[in-house]
Amino acid sequence: MIITNESLRHQLGDADQECRYPVLLDGQRLGIIFRWHGAWLATPAGTTDEIRVAAGRIGSEAAARYLVDEFDAGRITPQQAPEAPAVASHDWHGPAPLLHPRMPASPRNLAGAKAALAGLAEYLWTPLGGYPGADNPWAMRCDLCGWTGVRYWSHLRGRNGNPPSTHRHPGCVEPDQVRARISAYKK
Repeated sequence: MIITNESLRHQLGDADQECRYPVLLDGQRLGIIFRWHGAWLATPAGTTDEIRVAAGRIGSEAAARYLVDEFDAGRITPQQAPEAPAVASHDWHGPAPLLHPRMPASPRNLAGAKAALAGLAEYLWTPLGGYPGADNPWAMRCDLCGWTGVRYWSHLRGRNGNPPSTHRHPGCVEPDQVRARISAYKK
């Protein structure tokens, strides 16, 4: 699904599994934009530089506009847009790493990652990448039905000692089946 705003010259392409959106202008890819810990970042085409552009609700538009302005100034050479949405791949074999590559291996992050992995195992989710923090997109596989997509640990962990919602994602098993198959809902 490509998002177009008639008042803008650019389009946002489909997000990859880490919620990075390509910014397209006349079928050419100017770069990608994504959110990380509340800030919106832009990576111009042909580089790996992550540039913090804005935060909050206007952040995605400001990040896309930044890439268009850089193109207009002649500082970006666009690339052909990929035929299909990019899917972040990993080159490890076996379980996902403990931390996302952007997460420093601090004691707090390591403890948060271990708690998140224990919670995911209890509620039958398999992470497809390292722990990115509670409020960042995290690619997951639902162990109840095989669905894959993005979830946020902050939405999956439950609140005040209560388990998370039994609505896992569109198309998953019914809530009564979730309660029957996951022992944490029986406590």
